[in-house]
Amino acid sequence: MKRLLAIALLLVSAQLSAQSVSYQYQGQPYQGYYQANKGGQPLILLLHDWNGLTEYEIKRAQMLAEQGYAVFAADLFGAGIRPSKDEDKRQHTGELYQDRAKMRGLINAALIQAGKLGADSDNAVLMGYCFGGAGVLEMARAGAAFKGFVSFHGGLATPAGQDYKKAQGALLILHGAADRHISLDDFRQLAKQLEQQHDNYEMITYGGARHAFTEWNGDRYHAEADRRSWQRFLNFLEYSLH
Repeated sequence: MKRLLAIALLLVSAQLSAQSVSYQYQGQPYQGYYQANKGGQPLILLLHDWNGLTEYEIKRAQMLAEQGYAVFAADLFGAGIRPSKDEDKRQHTGELYQDRAKMRGLINAALIQAGKLGADSDNAVLMGYCFGGAGVLEMARAGAAFKGFVSFHGGLATPAGQDYKKAQGALLILHGAADRHISLDDFRQLAKQLEQQHDNYEMITYGGARHAFTEWNGDRYHAEADRRSWQRFLNFLEYSLH
């Protein structure tokens, strides 16, 4: 009976550690999600795809929290902005692609907020999906001091005037070989650039996997590529964070 009570209390504690978080950037409201089982845990900062912060990212955050990490799922669009139409998604992502300083500022604001909540923001990995993956590489090129950078089926193009000469930490690029949006030519170009400028990287392609292959509610979900890429990501976290 005592053991059952202890388990029940632990579960309640874990539930209480998950919370929706309101924060601001440049006077505008944003709504993120944070989960941790105790203070001082290594941080994973998670960037959403072009749908905005949804239940998908929250579930991924919960999965990572179960592995012993603090996780902050950032909001890059703004509180209540969760576009459902493609034209709206293009608008919100396009605004940030055109304003890279704002994109970086939003990611840094989320990092600061995670630190305020008790995560070890100096011992952190940045990861993202699709649009979020492009944000991950933006921060790597900017020289952000994360221990690692992980892109799941993310945008791989390097904007004019940018490069990876200031990049710190290891990069892990997880890409679907059958992606019709981000081609294998894009993948190869990034590999060439990293080899010349920042050789602390690993790039993996998954045969038959299309864009957004990890998103289990989508019609392009690829279960085997999802399983293998997730396991590789967990291994990456083990040696990147301490």
